[in-house]
Amino acid sequence: MYLTTSLIRQTFHKKSLKSALYTVNRGFRHFTSKNIAQPQNVCSNCQKTARLIHPSRIYSNYVKNLLTTKHPSSSIQKFVQSVRNAAGSATVNGVASPQIPLQGQKIVGGWLIGCAGMVFGAVILGGVTRLTESGLSMVDWRLLKDMKPPSSQEEWQKEFERYKQFPEYKYVSKEKEMTLNHFKFIWYMEYSHRMWGRAVGLVFALPALYFLRKGWISKAMKPRLAIYASLIGFQGFLGWYMVKSGLVEKPESTDIPRVSQYRLAAHLGSALFLYTLFLYGGLGHLLKPVQLPNTPQIKRLRGLTHGVMTLVFVTALSGAFVAGLDAGLVYNSWPKMANRWIPDDIGAFDPKWKNIFENPTTVQFNHRHLAESTVAVIAGFWWICRKAPLHPRARLAVNCLLGMSLVQATLGISTLLTYVPTPLAATHQSGSLVLLSFAVWLASELRRFPK
Repeated sequence: MYLTTSLIRQTFHKKSLKSALYTVNRGFRHFTSKNIAQPQNVCSNCQKTARLIHPSRIYSNYVKNLLTTKHPSSSIQKFVQSVRNAAGSATVNGVASPQIPLQGQKIVGGWLIGCAGMVFGAVILGGVTRLTESGLSMVDWRLLKDMKPPSSQEEWQKEFERYKQFPEYKYVSKEKEMTLNHFKFIWYMEYSHRMWGRAVGLVFALPALYFLRKGWISKAMKPRLAIYASLIGFQGFLGWYMVKSGLVEKPESTDIPRVSQYRLAAHLGSALFLYTLFLYGGLGHLLKPVQLPNTPQIKRLRGLTHGVMTLVFVTALSGAFVAGLDAGLVYNSWPKMANRWIPDDIGAFDPKWKNIFENPTTVQFNHRHLAESTVAVIAGFWWICRKAPLHPRARLAVNCLLGMSLVQATLGISTLLTYVPTPLAATHQSGSLVLLSFAVWLASELRRFPK
């Protein structure tokens, strides 16, 4: 049985031939030393040539000799298959992606990072919309008609009259008169948030169709595209479902109308989850994989990394309940709450479980102590990683994670002590996403690759 140069060139991707031959060199030695019961069945010329293969000698006589050497039929089939798998595949997130060029992988990775950046912007813009009490200014949801803002004074007045029919205006007008210019400001804030959400869908969908047509999406990646698309659509639904909860009359309430904190948390949580998936997928395409030793210490670090990432996620999600109930304005002191470690009204609601999600005092108490616990856990994790055999890139991610946790805690305390000013509160929310980003980066660096 002969392996000819033409057969190899037809089977292998040109750009991956160099790395394939390097892989074959290592795999062939392992193959001849362990996987053949009688090593003498492989000709000595081929063994000698395999040791001399180097990426810089792809078209050298040594390679030509290898490709034309006669091998025993009992062993060559496995050998050829291993070469084909090495040369005709590119590994992305530990999954083989046949016939995808390296440039295509990088472009797809950059696109996923761009989608993550768009979601990041949507979260920040949504937070500012919430802080400026702008989220209830657009009182209906129309997918296409919403894309065109009012263009004349008559259209603006008509939109304003529609807004006056809902609870938020009725409450605000009792405190002070709302002018048309102020209404335009809050309307444009909500409009910008909605248009940004639609832009996220376009930035994802159009390149996805192009990459599918180009064949740059691996088989393992296709189900993930479906998950991304579903989450983006679900985000749009949750956004309107959330706004709808703030447009309902509540005669028993004497406070300013708000959206449901449960729906707000669901909306933010799904956005954070989508951001995490985009970022993890993009890093998997762009970063050169580093195979870490599969030791008990590394296995433990992998588990701890996902635990840290989950804790950061939950802490950020608890901030949605703080925002939904304006709980940041209840006790503006630290570390104690009105000179008490545990305030008296922490369990004022019945049944008791409602305090966790509906009592502003309990919500703030939970958020601040979750944040403190997150910083402590990250500091302990950093200490454990000090003597671990980590790659320099992974060590940098650990250091960034610790540093950002301290910055985020400082931002949170400052926001609390200054009675939640909009710029500082928006920066604090941005910090939670940056902290989550470092946790995702570290998880990507420590991920396990198949042998």
